[in-house]
Amino acid sequence: MVNLKINGVAVSVPEGSTILQAAKAANVRIPTLCYLKDVQCVGSCRMCLVEATGARGLVTACTYPVSEGMEVRTNTPRVRKSRKTTVELILSTHKKKCLSCARSMNCELQKLALEYNAEEDRFGTDHDLKPIDDLSASVVRDNSKCVMCTRCVAACEKQTISAIGPKNRGYAKVIGSPFDVSLAFTPCVNCGQCVVACPVGALYEKSAVADVWGAIVNPEKEVVFFTAPSVRATLGEAFGLPVGTNVEGKMVAAIKQLGDVKCFNMDVTADLTIMEEATELLTRLEKGGATPMFTSCCPGWIKFAEHYYPELLPNISTCKSPQEMFSALLKTYYCEKNGINPENLYVVSVIPCTAKKFEVSRDELGHYTDAALTTRELAKMIKEAGIDFVNIADAQFDTPFGEASGAGAIFGATGGVMEAALRTAAYKLGGSGAPLEFKEVRGTQGIKEAEYVVGKATVKVAVASGLGNARRLIEDIKSGAKNYTFVEIMACPGGCINGGGQPYVHDEIRNNIDLQALRAQALYDSDRDNSVRRSHENPVIDALYNDFLEKPNSHKAHKLLHTTYHKREKY
Repeated sequence: MVNLKINGVAVSVPEGSTILQAAKAANVRIPTLCYLKDVQCVGSCRMCLVEATGARGLVTACTYPVSEGMEVRTNTPRVRKSRKTTVELILSTHKKKCLSCARSMNCELQKLALEYNAEEDRFGTDHDLKPIDDLSASVVRDNSKCVMCTRCVAACEKQTISAIGPKNRGYAKVIGSPFDVSLAFTPCVNCGQCVVACPVGALYEKSAVADVWGAIVNPEKEVVFFTAPSVRATLGEAFGLPVGTNVEGKMVAAIKQLGDVKCFNMDVTADLTIMEEATELLTRLEKGGATPMFTSCCPGWIKFAEHYYPELLPNISTCKSPQEMFSALLKTYYCEKNGINPENLYVVSVIPCTAKKFEVSRDELGHYTDAALTTRELAKMIKEAGIDFVNIADAQFDTPFGEASGAGAIFGATGGVMEAALRTAAYKLGGSGAPLEFKEVRGTQGIKEAEYVVGKATVKVAVASGLGNARRLIEDIKSGAKNYTFVEIMACPGGCINGGGQPYVHDEIRNNIDLQALRAQALYDSDRDNSVRRSHENPVIDALYNDFLEKPNSHKAHKLLHTTYHKREKY
């Protein structure tokens, strides 16, 4: 251990720790901007400068290692002046349209400017505004608001995509794409990890809010919402509730107060996915087919495979994502049952990810989804409607798509799809004595492996979250170093609970808590409290097959719930 003092407070930390880590142990706050836990630590923004014995000048707390007997000062006049000047220099080239900014009142730069009483025009503001890139189906980039922290670049590199990076020097330096093309024409997978990493409003989702409001007030439209599993675990954060608070009832009630709309539970088609995907896997094993089979729930992962591993497309399940399954059922089965013209039904999905916005635009999926709203966009609509979210009374999902299993709920956490599939497979092959929980595939680690005896079969499975981890796992499979039966991949680290459309979380919170674990626990608690915990036991699923789909992987099910994917060029 290394012993030192921070502002006179004695603290002991492991050797190799940084001053920032030591300060955290001593309960001393040091402001940061470019630093983001598990994403980037480069010391480029200079906000975390401190005085330390033995150093010739101010040092960056996020990168400078501690030493025995070191004394650190974080709040001297010299330090405060340096931080104020840093903020003012950033503001000198920043488009300060705060009132209309996507990050207004939730902006890390805005917070620092207020804390250090920064003068926003001290160094002038005569720099040209940069063009906005809004050609992507998912993400908008406004470089006039960029503070050059490069957190977005680091997030993209961690995903092993590198669709964006720094270009030029001095005042001409910008974050851009290779060959100066739009994000829409790069191998960007629309995961949105750059968006949640950005401390300001330089990156944000392409909004569908205006379109949804338009549909709600259109008398010719019947509007239905359905919400993805992880939204219930994160939406409350946008209203000041603790991370990991399950707000399912409040969420449903708030959506119903937006107008004359119905609200359904996407956990239903999570359950449906298990029925279709499990049947597909068993068919491949019995009759021959490409293995290991990969899950197809995540559109970011699908686009990644199309760009980088097109040879694996035959290994990917042909199942549509739960979003696209639900929309297809609404525009067919639901309309038939209720005498609705499909052209008059406006389908809105509420999802944790920006990649789902891209998915909606894919021709091969049939364009059944009219609009995809991120968790952030739903929160915005609730606030616009003047709804008191914190105090609203709980409501229940509407029928016939209100009941779902606990297995459907855990889809939002990495390993959740795998565990849901294992529950049903184990029961089908092993009977009532089969295990209900498969905790080996739980947890937020990037790669998880497990081997199970299911009935008379031995099943080897793997789970990867974050595309950097996915790439490592795939390379092991391709080289023959690893051999699996079934593989789950989620583009976002931690799964959907950490999707690019989830509520913004200040770095001071994100750097000091296990965000992914807290959000995931809310889903596992929801599963635990559900009386139905296996997908095949959901009575809504039985009704769907009896009334409409006939059986898993039937011709009708294939036509409506399955699809194909294709190779994409990188540029």
